[in-house]
Amino acid sequence: MLNTKLISLLPDLATFILVVNEGSFTAAAHKLGVTPSALSKLITRLELALSVKLFERTTRKLVITQAGQRVYDQCLVMVNAAQQAFELSNADHTEPSGSLTVAAPEAFLNSVLQPFVIPFLKQYPHIQLKLRVADGEIDLFRHNIDVAFKLTDRPDENLVLRELCKTNLVLCASPDYVKERGRPQHPTELVHHDCLYLAETERDHIWDFLKEDEFHTIPVTGRYAVNHSQMRLNAVKNGLGIGIFHDFVVQDALAEGNVVQLLQNWTIKSNYHGAIAMQYAQTKYMPARLRVFIDFILRHLKPKLETLPT
Repeated sequence: MLNTKLISLLPDLATFILVVNEGSFTAAAHKLGVTPSALSKLITRLELALSVKLFERTTRKLVITQAGQRVYDQCLVMVNAAQQAFELSNADHTEPSGSLTVAAPEAFLNSVLQPFVIPFLKQYPHIQLKLRVADGEIDLFRHNIDVAFKLTDRPDENLVLRELCKTNLVLCASPDYVKERGRPQHPTELVHHDCLYLAETERDHIWDFLKEDEFHTIPVTGRYAVNHSQMRLNAVKNGLGIGIFHDFVVQDALAEGNVVQLLQNWTIKSNYHGAIAMQYAQTKYMPARLRVFIDFILRHLKPKLETLPT
C-alpha cells in the first residue's frame, strides 16, 4: 500500500534531483520559476521529513552529503520509472517524437557520427536530437543521457552494450616531416621529435607503447598541443610533428597519402582504446525515439565502421 506521506514528498524529491543536477539553489530556482529562498526552505522541509542532512551549505557552494547522495541515487530510480510511465502513455503514437540526448567523445562525434545526424533528423522530423561531447566518464542517469558512445575496453556493466567494432590508435606524421626529420624506428626515438598531444591532463604528454613483452613509457614534447582531433590532424598534415589518432579519424588522410603511419608494429595504450561501444539503459519499455536511433546506427553507421583497417 502506498504511504500517503510519500505521495506528498514526491514533488520535493524530484525538485531535490534538479538542485543536485544544477549545483545551486539559484540555478534550480531559475528553472522552476521560484526564488532561491523558497527552494532552500523546500529542501529544509525535505531534510526534516527524511531525517537526513542532504547538503552542506556554505557561502560559496552547495555540497551533497553522503546521505544525500544515497537519497539522490534512489530518487533517480524513481524519476526514471516515472519517465517510463510517461513513455507508455505515448506508446500508441506511430511517429517517433521527443528529445533524445546522445553523448560521444569529440573525435568520434566529429569524425564519425556527424555525417549521420542530418539524415537521421530528416527521416524522423519529430525527434529533437541533442549531441553532447563527453570525453571522460559519464553517468547516463545523472546527466540525462539516452545513448552514450564510448571508446573503451571496460564498458559499463550496468548498461546495455552494443559493440560496433574495434578501434586502434595510430601514430602518424606527414611525408614532408618524415623526409625532413626521419622516420623513428623505435618508441624511444620519439623524445627527439616534435609530438602533438591532447593537453587535457598532466599525463597527456606521456605515451605508452607495447610490443609482446616489451613496454615503453615515453615523455614527448612539442610546440603545439590541442584537445581537438581535427585541429591536431591538420597540424600533423602541415608538418608540425607526430600525433596519435584513432583509426577512424585518420583513415582518409592515410588513404590519400596526407599522412603516413609510424611504428606500425607497436600497440599504443591509452584510456580510449578497445571497442567502439554504444550503451544505453536497460528498460522494458524503450521509447520509440530511442529504438529508431539505435536501429539507424546499427543499419547505417556500423557497416562504415567495419571497413576500418585492422
